[in-house]
Amino acid sequence: MQYSPESLDAFLQAVETGSFSAAARKLKKSQSTISTAIANLEADLGIALFDRQSRQPVLTPQGQRVLPYVQSIIAASERLDEVSVRLAGNIEPRLSFVLSDLWQTSHHESILKRFSERFPDIEFECLIAEDEDVIDLIQTGRAHVGVLRVQERYPVDVTVARLQVGAQMAIYIHKQHELASLQWVEMEKLHTFRQLCLKTYKDPTRNMGGGPVWSSPSLLMLLEMAEQGFGWGILPRWLVEQFGHGVLQELPVAGWPQHIDVDVMWSNKEPPGAAGRWIIDRLREQQA
Repeated sequence: MQYSPESLDAFLQAVETGSFSAAARKLKKSQSTISTAIANLEADLGIALFDRQSRQPVLTPQGQRVLPYVQSIIAASERLDEVSVRLAGNIEPRLSFVLSDLWQTSHHESILKRFSERFPDIEFECLIAEDEDVIDLIQTGRAHVGVLRVQERYPVDVTVARLQVGAQMAIYIHKQHELASLQWVEMEKLHTFRQLCLKTYKDPTRNMGGGPVWSSPSLLMLLEMAEQGFGWGILPRWLVEQFGHGVLQELPVAGWPQHIDVDVMWSNKEPPGAAGRWIIDRLREQQA
């Protein structure tokens, strides 16, 4: 039996967003179209996928069993799209690449040099963003390929792959701050001082602790705040070593420094062309 790709997409988006109306907005379709698509899939399968008696649709036990199979079908379709793009060799006229400041510059500089030689005529744009902002740029089509720290969960309309090269994050403060003279710093004491906290545009509510906070969506801006002595912050080691001007000190805190895994991401609804695939492949080939 063949199943409509539109019905499978509608089902996955309804699960991801938690409602038919939210799935409709995500797919830019009417709610009735989404409801019909899911009803057609239920008719084809001969089972009810959602319990519609509650305010929001809830997966039935049968729906929960079906979900991983639908995810596998969609994933296989995405892999087929990737193969076709690589075989066809269609080069997009423009490529936008967004990456996080936590990832060391040297990791992508060599790739961009080779990219400029291989695709000399393409229009290229490089953006800087973090976490949810990277995801948003990919989902909205503003960027085609993104590099970001590993997230707990991803939307169903993006594809991610783990990179072999990660990042080291540590807690830093100005050398003249009173905490800089301590041999050990408890997290409870740390939170009595101002934290320089990363807050993305898409998730401005995040906060590591309960103390006073200054925030920015840019790790580089947080670094500059720390250099001015405005507080402590969690920063990439490479960023401090390369741009910290020697005025910051890494604090000895339990559990720190931390290794951060990094993913490369792209849209599976509007996947990148040959140039974007080339960058993705080179990123995945890199070793620490």
